[in-house]
Amino acid sequence: MTQSTTLVPEDRQDSTVSPPISRRQAILAVVVCWLLVVFDGYDLIVFGTVQTSLKEETGWGLDDASLGVLGSLAFAGMMIGALLAGRIADALGRRRTILACAITFSIFTLLCAVAPQAWIFGAFRLVAGIGLGGLVPSANAMVAELVPMRWRSSIATLMMSGVPIGGSLAALLGIPMIPAFGWPSMFLVAAVALVVVVPLGFRYLPETLPSEAGDATVSTESTEFEESAESTGAASMTAGGFSLLLRTPYLLASAMFALATLATLFAWYGLGTWLPRAMEAQGYNLGSALTFALSLNIGAVLGSIVTAWAGDRFGAVRSGVVAAGLAGVALLCLLLSPPVWLVYVILMVAGVGTHGTQCLIIAAVANHYPAHLRGTALGWALGVGRLGAVTAPLVAGFLLNGGYGAGSIFVAFGVAALVAAVLQVAIVVQGNGGRGRDPRRT
Repeated sequence: MTQSTTLVPEDRQDSTVSPPISRRQAILAVVVCWLLVVFDGYDLIVFGTVQTSLKEETGWGLDDASLGVLGSLAFAGMMIGALLAGRIADALGRRRTILACAITFSIFTLLCAVAPQAWIFGAFRLVAGIGLGGLVPSANAMVAELVPMRWRSSIATLMMSGVPIGGSLAALLGIPMIPAFGWPSMFLVAAVALVVVVPLGFRYLPETLPSEAGDATVSTESTEFEESAESTGAASMTAGGFSLLLRTPYLLASAMFALATLATLFAWYGLGTWLPRAMEAQGYNLGSALTFALSLNIGAVLGSIVTAWAGDRFGAVRSGVVAAGLAGVALLCLLLSPPVWLVYVILMVAGVGTHGTQCLIIAAVANHYPAHLRGTALGWALGVGRLGAVTAPLVAGFLLNGGYGAGSIFVAFGVAALVAAVLQVAIVVQGNGGRGRDPRRT
């Protein structure tokens, strides 16, 4: 293979792809990962489009509080999947983990369409969530290994545009499909991922494993690292582990990244799950409510593009501070009862800020940690962050069921976005965007 058709070695010194692959193969693999993230986003947001139908048409006796419980189950599964998949992918390779996650969430999303009872529906959502949560850290870790370092932040951020694009598809399809074919039809869309995208993954995704060559060149000048290697074992060090992630020099940044992710996902997935229902509670019909959700997700798509540029130019963490702050202010502005046209604009800004912040955090984590910790670090941040996603539907359901109104939801999610901004300020204050020196490198 000539140099013109292979990935540039000096740009990817921490690559774990073996054997090296061509640029065309790398691009195809990135596209497949992105398509899977689109269906990840669709399967997450689709629940928000069918909430009213589940409450009024199933005979399951659901109220807003129980809808909140059902909504949280997928995110509980995502927390489990994110925590496990990153670690497994670091040890066993990204390809098998990505494909297993994609097959899992596709099958169990399909099963939701035929669930006969609420608890069975919730169980299917829980298992689907494990696949959904495992896909994102594994796919992002693979993409980080396939692209040159100078493009890593942009590609990671742009790839995550798949989540709101999937959410936009859920809102767009929901407007004609739910009235015509009923709520189960929305879950049957997952068949496209299973029969089209997953086979593409089997064909085009390369295998990536921990780099033994990189370990052979590790400096032995750091006594701290040598002591750690003796206590944890070489295999654990190669695959990366929580013991390294949660100690100097990574401890403080790891904690701030995780908490900022928690606050951001609380706001982003809370809005994605409850915005249509909240707008219906304010008197809008289903079509109008889904249009508001579409505005939020269009804003999130734009946020992926804007924050990709801003992250490269100003730094991912510093840009995240601005994005989260804008989202918080925008959501609080909804309390002023603006005209409808302005509500669309505000929701687009909220989409830019909430999803954009999460994209920037993922990019910052991918750049902050070395290859042997990258998948584990992404899994850690997203896994802890899922606590925010799990609690958001519960909190929103409690607020609506308790008669506090949609305004209370916007306050809760707006304050969470502002908290995410403050946490990222703490990372910036550490210096160099929160980056610490890897004791394995001189």
